[in-house]
Amino acid sequence: MIDYRQSGVDVEEGYRAVNKYKDHAKRTQIPGVLNGLGSFAGMFQVPAGMKEPVMVSGTDGVGTKLDIAFAMKKYDTVGIDCVAMSVNDILCTGAKPLYFLDYIACGSLDAQVAADLVKGVADGCVDSDCALLGGETAEMPGFYDKGKYDIAGFGVGIAEKSEIITGEAIKEGDVLIGLSSTGVHSNGFSLVRKLVTDYNEPFEGKTIGEVLLAPTRIYVRPVLEVLKKFKGENGTNAIHGMAHITGGGFYENIPRMYADKTLISVIKKGSWQIPSIFAELERRGADPSRMFNTFNMGIGLVMAVAADKADDVIAAFEAFAAGKDAGLNATMKAYKIGKVAKATKAAETQAEAVLFE
Repeated sequence: MIDYRQSGVDVEEGYRAVNKYKDHAKRTQIPGVLNGLGSFAGMFQVPAGMKEPVMVSGTDGVGTKLDIAFAMKKYDTVGIDCVAMSVNDILCTGAKPLYFLDYIACGSLDAQVAADLVKGVADGCVDSDCALLGGETAEMPGFYDKGKYDIAGFGVGIAEKSEIITGEAIKEGDVLIGLSSTGVHSNGFSLVRKLVTDYNEPFEGKTIGEVLLAPTRIYVRPVLEVLKKFKGENGTNAIHGMAHITGGGFYENIPRMYADKTLISVIKKGSWQIPSIFAELERRGADPSRMFNTFNMGIGLVMAVAADKADDVIAAFEAFAAGKDAGLNATMKAYKIGKVAKATKAAETQAEAVLFE
Protein backbone atom coordinates (compact mmCIF):
# COMPACT_ATOMS: atom_id res chain seq x y z
CA MET A 1 0.00 0.00 0.00
CA ILE A 2 1.27 3.46 -0.87
CA ASP A 3 -0.38 6.83 -0.40
CA TYR A 4 0.04 10.18 -2.17
CA ARG A 5 2.57 11.48 0.32
CA GLN A 6 4.76 8.40 -0.09
CA SER A 7 4.73 9.03 -3.85
CA GLY A 8 6.32 12.41 -3.19
CA VAL A 9 3.35 14.81 -2.94
CA ASP A 10 2.85 16.42 0.48
CA VAL A 11 -0.76 17.59 0.50
CA GLU A 12 -0.43 19.14 3.98
CA GLU A 13 2.50 21.27 2.82
CA GLY A 14 0.29 22.41 -0.02
CA TYR A 15 -2.41 23.51 2.43
CA ARG A 16 0.20 25.47 4.40
CA ALA A 17 1.40 27.16 1.22
CA VAL A 18 -2.11 28.23 0.19
CA ASN A 19 -2.78 29.72 3.62
CA LYS A 20 0.39 31.80 3.25
CA TYR A 21 -0.66 32.88 -0.24
CA LYS A 22 -3.95 34.30 1.01
CA ASP A 23 -2.27 36.93 3.17
CA HIS A 24 -0.27 38.17 0.19
CA ALA A 25 -3.29 38.15 -2.13
CA LYS A 26 -5.25 40.35 0.29
CA ARG A 27 -2.75 43.16 -0.30
CA THR A 28 -3.67 43.23 -3.99
CA GLN A 29 -7.44 43.58 -3.67
CA ILE A 30 -8.85 46.34 -5.88
CA PRO A 31 -12.41 47.32 -6.86
CA GLY A 32 -13.84 44.72 -9.21
CA VAL A 33 -12.63 41.58 -7.41
CA LEU A 34 -15.69 39.45 -6.65
CA ASN A 35 -14.14 36.53 -4.79
CA GLY A 36 -10.93 35.53 -3.03
CA LEU A 37 -8.38 32.77 -3.38
CA GLY A 38 -9.72 29.26 -2.91
CA SER A 39 -12.56 29.26 -5.43
CA PHE A 40 -12.37 27.18 -8.57
CA ALA A 41 -12.14 30.34 -10.66
CA GLY A 42 -11.45 34.02 -10.04
CA MET A 43 -14.10 36.59 -10.90
CA PHE A 44 -13.59 40.23 -11.82
CA GLN A 45 -16.27 42.74 -12.76
CA VAL A 46 -15.64 44.86 -15.86
CA PRO A 47 -15.32 48.50 -14.77
CA ALA A 48 -18.42 50.58 -15.35
CA GLY A 49 -18.57 53.55 -17.70
CA MET A 50 -16.60 52.09 -20.62
CA LYS A 51 -18.19 52.37 -24.08
CA GLU A 52 -16.34 49.59 -25.88
CA PRO A 53 -14.16 47.71 -23.39
CA VAL A 54 -11.50 45.45 -24.90
CA MET A 55 -9.85 42.76 -22.81
CA VAL A 56 -6.07 42.51 -23.32
CA SER A 57 -4.07 39.52 -22.10
CA GLY A 58 -0.43 38.54 -21.74
CA THR A 59 1.50 35.59 -20.37
CA ASP A 60 5.16 34.94 -19.62
CA GLY A 61 7.60 33.39 -17.16
CA VAL A 62 10.85 34.33 -15.48
CA GLY A 63 13.13 31.91 -17.32
CA THR A 64 16.56 30.82 -16.13
CA LYS A 65 16.95 33.86 -13.89
CA LEU A 66 15.31 31.52 -11.40
CA ASP A 67 18.56 29.56 -11.14
CA ILE A 68 20.26 32.57 -9.58
CA ALA A 69 17.43 32.90 -7.06
CA PHE A 70 17.84 29.22 -6.13
CA ALA A 71 21.61 29.55 -5.79
CA MET A 72 21.28 32.59 -3.53
CA LYS A 73 18.23 31.23 -1.69
CA LYS A 74 16.43 34.50 -2.38
CA TYR A 75 12.95 33.83 -3.69
CA ASP A 76 10.97 37.01 -3.00
CA THR A 77 11.88 39.11 -6.06
CA VAL A 78 11.43 36.79 -9.05
CA GLY A 79 7.67 36.96 -8.54
CA ILE A 80 7.91 40.66 -9.37
CA ASP A 81 9.66 39.70 -12.61
CA CYS A 82 6.85 37.30 -13.40
CA VAL A 83 4.21 40.01 -13.08
CA ALA A 84 6.33 42.62 -14.86
CA MET A 85 6.87 40.51 -17.95
CA SER A 86 3.12 40.22 -18.54
CA VAL A 87 1.82 43.61 -17.40
CA ASN A 88 4.48 45.55 -19.30
CA ASP A 89 3.46 43.70 -22.47
CA ILE A 90 -0.22 44.48 -21.81
CA LEU A 91 0.72 48.11 -21.20
CA CYS A 92 2.14 48.46 -24.72
CA THR A 93 -1.46 48.53 -26.03
CA GLY A 94 -2.37 51.33 -23.61
CA ALA A 95 -4.42 48.92 -21.50
CA LYS A 96 -4.66 49.00 -17.72
CA PRO A 97 -3.86 45.65 -16.07
CA LEU A 98 -6.78 44.39 -13.98
CA TYR A 99 -5.75 41.03 -12.57
CA PHE A 100 -3.05 38.38 -12.61
CA LEU A 101 -2.88 34.62 -12.07
CA ASP A 102 0.30 32.69 -11.31
CA TYR A 103 1.49 29.11 -11.83
CA ILE A 104 4.20 27.58 -9.64
CA ALA A 105 5.60 24.12 -10.30
CA CYS A 106 8.16 22.13 -8.31
CA GLY A 107 9.37 18.65 -7.50
CA SER A 108 8.99 18.92 -3.72
CA LEU A 109 7.00 21.74 -2.16
CA ASP A 110 8.40 23.92 0.60
CA ALA A 111 5.54 26.14 1.78
CA GLN A 112 7.83 28.98 2.81
CA VAL A 113 9.72 29.06 -0.49
CA ALA A 114 6.43 29.00 -2.41
CA ALA A 115 5.07 31.76 -0.18
CA ASP A 116 8.16 33.89 -0.87
CA LEU A 117 7.58 33.43 -4.59
CA VAL A 118 3.95 34.51 -4.20
CA LYS A 119 5.02 37.46 -2.03
CA GLY A 120 6.97 38.73 -5.04
CA VAL A 121 3.95 38.20 -7.27
CA ALA A 122 1.81 40.19 -4.83
CA ASP A 123 4.44 42.94 -4.68
CA GLY A 124 4.36 43.15 -8.47
CA CYS A 125 0.57 43.27 -8.50
CA VAL A 126 0.54 46.07 -5.92
CA ASP A 127 3.06 48.04 -8.00
CA SER A 128 0.90 47.64 -11.11
CA ASP A 129 -2.44 48.27 -9.33
CA CYS A 130 -3.86 44.90 -10.31
CA ALA A 131 -5.31 42.05 -8.28
CA LEU A 132 -3.77 38.63 -7.67
CA LEU A 133 -6.95 36.75 -8.54
CA GLY A 134 -5.82 33.14 -8.37
CA GLY A 135 -3.21 30.60 -9.36
CA GLU A 136 -1.99 27.03 -9.24
CA THR A 137 0.77 25.25 -7.35
CA ALA A 138 1.80 21.95 -8.93
CA GLU A 139 3.98 19.48 -7.05
CA MET A 140 5.49 16.97 -9.50
CA PRO A 141 8.07 14.69 -7.85
CA GLY A 142 10.53 13.13 -10.24
CA PHE A 143 9.77 15.72 -12.90
CA TYR A 144 11.50 18.75 -11.38
CA ASP A 145 14.82 18.48 -9.56
CA LYS A 146 14.63 18.79 -5.79
CA GLY A 147 14.79 22.45 -4.75
CA LYS A 148 13.91 23.75 -8.21
CA TYR A 149 10.78 25.73 -9.00
CA ASP A 150 9.28 27.25 -12.11
CA ILE A 151 6.97 30.24 -12.08
CA ALA A 152 4.87 31.75 -14.83
CA GLY A 153 1.83 33.97 -14.96
CA PHE A 154 -1.06 35.34 -16.94
CA GLY A 155 -2.33 38.91 -16.82
CA VAL A 156 -5.52 40.51 -18.09
CA GLY A 157 -6.05 44.20 -18.72
CA ILE A 158 -8.70 46.43 -20.26
CA ALA A 159 -8.74 49.33 -22.69
CA GLU A 160 -11.30 51.53 -24.38
CA LYS A 161 -11.31 50.36 -27.99
CA SER A 162 -10.93 53.88 -29.37
CA GLU A 163 -7.87 54.49 -27.16
CA ILE A 164 -5.85 51.36 -27.93
CA ILE A 165 -2.25 52.10 -28.94
CA THR A 166 -1.91 50.21 -32.22
CA GLY A 167 1.21 51.83 -33.70
CA GLU A 168 -0.80 53.06 -36.69
CA ALA A 169 -0.23 56.68 -35.62
CA ILE A 170 3.57 56.36 -35.65
CA LYS A 171 5.11 58.49 -38.38
CA GLU A 172 8.45 59.64 -39.70
CA GLY A 173 10.00 62.19 -37.38
CA ASP A 174 8.46 60.84 -34.18
CA VAL A 175 10.88 60.88 -31.27
CA LEU A 176 11.86 57.63 -29.57
CA ILE A 177 11.81 57.97 -25.79
CA GLY A 178 13.38 55.25 -23.66
CA LEU A 179 12.50 54.52 -20.04
CA SER A 180 15.36 53.18 -17.96
CA SER A 181 15.56 49.57 -16.84
CA THR A 182 16.74 48.31 -13.46
CA GLY A 183 19.43 46.19 -15.09
CA VAL A 184 19.21 42.89 -16.95
CA HIS A 185 15.50 42.43 -16.11
CA SER A 186 14.47 38.85 -17.08
CA ASN A 187 16.07 38.12 -20.44
CA GLY A 188 19.44 36.84 -21.55
CA PHE A 189 20.08 34.76 -18.44
CA SER A 190 21.08 31.62 -20.32
CA LEU A 191 24.09 33.67 -21.45
CA VAL A 192 24.51 35.44 -18.09
CA ARG A 193 24.77 32.08 -16.30
CA LYS A 194 27.62 31.03 -18.55
CA LEU A 195 29.49 34.25 -17.83
CA VAL A 196 28.86 34.45 -14.07
CA THR A 197 29.26 31.33 -11.96
CA ASP A 198 29.96 32.76 -8.50
CA TYR A 199 27.04 34.97 -7.52
CA ASN A 200 28.72 36.03 -4.28
CA GLU A 201 31.48 37.93 -6.07
CA PRO A 202 31.54 41.58 -4.98
CA PHE A 203 30.32 44.08 -7.55
CA GLU A 204 29.94 47.79 -6.85
CA GLY A 205 29.10 47.43 -3.18
CA LYS A 206 26.84 44.41 -3.58
CA THR A 207 27.27 40.86 -4.73
CA ILE A 208 26.93 40.36 -8.46
CA GLY A 209 24.06 37.97 -7.73
CA GLU A 210 22.13 40.74 -5.99
CA VAL A 211 22.63 43.02 -8.99
CA LEU A 212 21.45 40.32 -11.39
CA LEU A 213 18.38 39.59 -9.24
CA ALA A 214 17.18 43.21 -9.34
CA PRO A 215 13.54 42.78 -10.38
CA THR A 216 12.19 43.95 -13.71
CA ARG A 217 10.82 47.48 -13.58
CA ILE A 218 7.04 47.72 -13.81
CA TYR A 219 6.11 50.71 -15.98
CA VAL A 220 2.34 50.56 -15.51
CA ARG A 221 1.65 53.47 -13.18
CA PRO A 222 3.90 56.11 -14.78
CA VAL A 223 2.94 55.19 -18.34
CA LEU A 224 -0.81 55.14 -17.65
CA GLU A 225 -0.53 58.53 -15.98
CA VAL A 226 1.34 59.98 -18.94
CA LEU A 227 -1.06 58.40 -21.43
CA LYS A 228 -3.94 60.05 -19.61
CA LYS A 229 -2.18 63.41 -19.56
CA PHE A 230 -1.48 63.40 -23.31
CA LYS A 231 -4.79 61.99 -24.50
CA GLY A 232 -6.39 64.04 -27.26
CA GLU A 233 -9.78 63.94 -28.91
CA ASN A 234 -11.30 60.79 -30.42
CA GLY A 235 -8.78 58.55 -28.66
CA THR A 236 -5.69 60.19 -30.18
CA ASN A 237 -2.56 60.44 -28.07
CA ALA A 238 0.86 62.04 -28.27
CA ILE A 239 2.25 58.58 -27.55
CA HIS A 240 1.90 56.70 -30.83
CA GLY A 241 3.49 53.35 -29.99
CA MET A 242 5.26 51.36 -27.29
CA ALA A 243 7.66 48.43 -27.18
CA HIS A 244 8.67 46.38 -24.14
CA ILE A 245 12.36 45.51 -24.52
CA THR A 246 12.57 41.84 -23.60
CA GLY A 247 14.18 38.83 -25.29
CA GLY A 248 15.81 39.91 -28.54
CA GLY A 249 16.69 43.35 -27.19
CA PHE A 250 16.34 46.46 -29.34
CA TYR A 251 16.51 44.66 -32.67
CA GLU A 252 13.63 42.30 -32.13
CA ASN A 253 11.27 44.38 -30.03
CA ILE A 254 11.27 47.99 -31.25
CA PRO A 255 10.08 47.07 -34.80
CA ARG A 256 7.10 45.25 -33.27
CA MET A 257 5.38 48.54 -32.47
CA TYR A 258 5.27 49.71 -36.10
CA ALA A 259 2.11 49.07 -38.11
CA ASP A 260 3.88 50.51 -41.16
CA LYS A 261 6.78 48.14 -41.78
CA THR A 262 8.66 50.71 -43.87
CA LEU A 263 9.29 52.70 -40.70
CA ILE A 264 12.65 52.14 -39.04
CA SER A 265 14.32 53.20 -35.79
CA VAL A 266 17.44 55.36 -35.70
CA ILE A 267 19.02 55.05 -32.26
CA LYS A 268 21.61 57.52 -30.99
CA LYS A 269 24.25 55.72 -28.98
CA GLY A 270 25.40 57.53 -25.86
CA SER A 271 22.02 59.22 -25.35
CA TRP A 272 21.28 57.29 -22.17
CA GLN A 273 23.18 55.77 -19.27
CA ILE A 274 23.87 52.07 -19.71
CA PRO A 275 24.06 50.23 -16.35
CA SER A 276 27.56 48.97 -15.56
CA ILE A 277 26.42 45.35 -15.33
CA PHE A 278 26.35 45.21 -19.14
CA ALA A 279 29.97 46.33 -19.43
CA GLU A 280 30.83 43.69 -16.84
CA LEU A 281 29.12 41.00 -18.93
CA GLU A 282 31.14 42.15 -21.95
CA ARG A 283 34.33 42.03 -19.89
CA ARG A 284 33.51 38.43 -19.00
CA GLY A 285 33.13 37.42 -22.64
CA ALA A 286 29.73 38.52 -23.99
CA ASP A 287 30.01 39.38 -27.69
CA PRO A 288 29.92 43.23 -27.90
CA SER A 289 28.35 43.08 -31.37
CA ARG A 290 25.38 41.09 -30.04
CA MET A 291 24.56 42.98 -26.85
CA PHE A 292 21.64 44.92 -28.37
CA ASN A 293 20.27 41.65 -29.82
CA THR A 294 20.22 40.01 -26.40
CA PHE A 295 19.78 42.55 -23.59
CA ASN A 296 17.76 45.70 -22.89
CA MET A 297 21.02 47.64 -22.39
CA GLY A 298 19.43 49.93 -19.81
CA ILE A 299 16.18 50.71 -21.65
CA GLY A 300 13.16 48.66 -20.65
CA LEU A 301 10.41 50.43 -22.60
CA VAL A 302 10.58 52.47 -25.81
CA MET A 303 7.86 54.89 -26.93
CA ALA A 304 7.30 56.62 -30.26
CA VAL A 305 6.09 60.13 -29.40
CA ALA A 306 4.93 63.11 -31.46
CA ALA A 307 8.01 65.30 -31.93
CA ASP A 308 6.32 68.47 -30.63
CA LYS A 309 5.33 66.71 -27.39
CA ALA A 310 8.55 64.80 -26.66
CA ASP A 311 9.99 67.30 -24.18
CA ASP A 312 6.67 67.53 -22.35
CA VAL A 313 6.39 63.74 -22.14
CA ILE A 314 9.89 63.46 -20.68
CA ALA A 315 9.06 66.19 -18.16
CA ALA A 316 5.92 64.28 -17.16
CA PHE A 317 7.91 61.11 -16.49
CA GLU A 318 10.47 63.06 -14.49
CA ALA A 319 7.67 64.60 -12.43
CA PHE A 320 6.21 61.17 -11.73
CA ALA A 321 9.58 59.79 -10.62
CA ALA A 322 10.06 62.74 -8.29
CA GLY A 323 6.57 62.45 -6.79
CA LYS A 324 5.69 60.98 -3.41
CA ASP A 325 3.85 58.05 -5.02
CA ALA A 326 6.67 56.98 -7.35
CA GLY A 327 7.58 53.96 -5.23
CA LEU A 328 9.92 51.61 -7.12
CA ASN A 329 9.93 54.04 -10.07
CA ALA A 330 11.66 56.84 -8.14
CA THR A 331 14.90 55.97 -9.94
CA MET A 332 13.33 55.76 -13.40
CA LYS A 333 14.78 58.05 -16.07
CA ALA A 334 13.35 59.04 -19.45
CA TYR A 335 15.67 59.74 -22.38
CA LYS A 336 15.41 60.83 -26.00
CA ILE A 337 17.19 57.89 -27.60
CA GLY A 338 16.43 58.36 -31.29
CA LYS A 339 13.83 58.98 -33.97
CA VAL A 340 11.53 57.24 -36.42
CA ALA A 341 12.66 57.32 -40.06
CA LYS A 342 11.12 56.15 -43.31
CA ALA A 343 12.68 53.54 -45.57
CA THR A 344 11.86 52.97 -49.22
CA LYS A 345 10.76 49.39 -48.51
CA ALA A 346 9.99 47.15 -45.58
CA ALA A 347 13.09 46.11 -43.64
CA GLU A 348 14.15 42.55 -44.39
CA THR A 349 16.70 42.21 -41.57
CA GLN A 350 17.05 43.41 -38.02
CA ALA A 351 20.04 45.52 -39.09
CA GLU A 352 17.81 47.38 -41.56
CA ALA A 353 14.98 47.87 -39.03
CA VAL A 354 17.14 49.32 -36.21
CA LEU A 355 20.05 51.57 -37.11
CA PHE A 356 22.57 53.10 -34.71
CA GLU A 357 24.32 56.44 -35.17
